[in-house]
Amino acid sequence: MSTNTILAYMYDVGLLTSYLSEQKKHLSIAEIGIIDLKEFINFIVGLDLGPYTQSRVISSIKAYYKYLILEKIIIDNPSELLESPRLGRKLPDVLSINEIEGIIDSVDLSQAEGERNKAILETLYGCGLRVSELINLKISDLHFKENIIIVTGKGSKQRLIPIGEPTKKQINTYLIHIRPTLPISKKDSNILFLNRRGGSLSRQMIFYIVKNQIEKAGIRKNISPHSFRHSFATHLVQNGADLRAVQELLGHVSINTTEIYTHLNSEDLRKAIIKYHPRNRDNK
Repeated sequence: MSTNTILAYMYDVGLLTSYLSEQKKHLSIAEIGIIDLKEFINFIVGLDLGPYTQSRVISSIKAYYKYLILEKIIIDNPSELLESPRLGRKLPDVLSINEIEGIIDSVDLSQAEGERNKAILETLYGCGLRVSELINLKISDLHFKENIIIVTGKGSKQRLIPIGEPTKKQINTYLIHIRPTLPISKKDSNILFLNRRGGSLSRQMIFYIVKNQIEKAGIRKNISPHSFRHSFATHLVQNGADLRAVQELLGHVSINTTEIYTHLNSEDLRKAIIKYHPRNRDNK
């Protein structure tokens, strides 16, 4: 699993051990029962954590107990009786093509970081990258002669993504005119997008860049860097891309995860019925 996933699991199991310690329940792992675990979950609920966070904590605890069973450290698994909160499939806001263009056009290219920020936005939307994939993208991952980039996703799995001319052109502008002027640190010499000190960008910096451009473009949606990835996939599906192809481009293990991008608005559905339903075709 990815480093972030491992750290999240360790953090969640740490919540359980901290809770037991605070409750002065000095129990061995074999002595912890379903009542203790349910009390812990009630404690988590009381912290006013969202359903997704609660579900992740429970998933971490269950994964930990599966490990204990596998290693024969315990015989019974009390976590099997834990129930996760029901989760709705919330769709993040999707940007229209005009909104995407408005955001990219709002970048001030007179500023030193303008060309870089425009390249970042073009790459987020043009290639559908996660933030972690964007900030770790290397110059050696760019294969512009073949019009592809190599992206390292979750679990260090690599995938090939075609890159379009607008994205390629903007990255080249940044590479040729901006990046060489930076005091590039030796350890980040192969990282594509750098801060003004010549080091790699943080996730927080990408969120700041996106938020800043959203405000400048006058868009009043709840937008994050992931919204560009979501828009990338949604626009592909709405324009007829095969769902399996989109799954490969996004790096999803399961097609079920990709299906969230098949949502269509009522106008899309109306047009589809008019165009494809046999009764409507007969009446043309």
